[in-house]
Amino acid sequence: MRLLLLEDDALLGEGLRDWLVAEGHVVDWCRSLSETLAMSGEPFDALLVDWQLPDGSGLDWLRGRRSRGDRTPALMLTARDRLAHRIEGLDAGADDYLVKPFAPEELGARLRAVARRSGGVADTQWRWQDVTLDLQAHAATLGGVRVDLTAREWAVIEALVLRAGRVVPKPELEKLVLGFEAELASNALEVHVSALRRKLGRDLIETVRGLGYRVARP
Repeated sequence: MRLLLLEDDALLGEGLRDWLVAEGHVVDWCRSLSETLAMSGEPFDALLVDWQLPDGSGLDWLRGRRSRGDRTPALMLTARDRLAHRIEGLDAGADDYLVKPFAPEELGARLRAVARRSGGVADTQWRWQDVTLDLQAHAATLGGVRVDLTAREWAVIEALVLRAGRVVPKPELEKLVLGFEAELASNALEVHVSALRRKLGRDLIETVRGLGYRVARP
């Protein structure tokens, strides 16, 4: 998944970024609200938002995005642990609320859960014909046999599965998988899609000419 991490604590932010990258995610880390201006219009699978930032409230920032129709899943990461704070955060548009300090593994589990819900995926197992994708373990099988996917190949199929039922434009999919590297990679996406079709079946990913890509319906 491509994630926007909004966290001003250098030690915590660096640790979270490194852990999430090691888990296979693309992470854009901002330490202030002003830094998010450069991310305007960028697609993300989820937002990880600290409440109190040097130049304002992360909760107000999230509230503003929601008022503009942005439905990107969002998790509040904050030391504010009172019941009233949790209620305010959820009512402002957060999909989940995690109190610091927390284990990265719990963040990972909550992140997967909100991403699945936003994509209409009820289970960690996504199936199409004899293909099974385990969204928790980042594992794929074909006819019950494990299929090895690269990190980028997994990122492509995960992004499509989390948007099942709609065409994902090529530029959006490139940015979700590659982040800002998408501007430097001319045909990287086509290479990954071709590899997925070869490994999991040619009909798994449909090319909608002139629009983008769509994953087969489970």
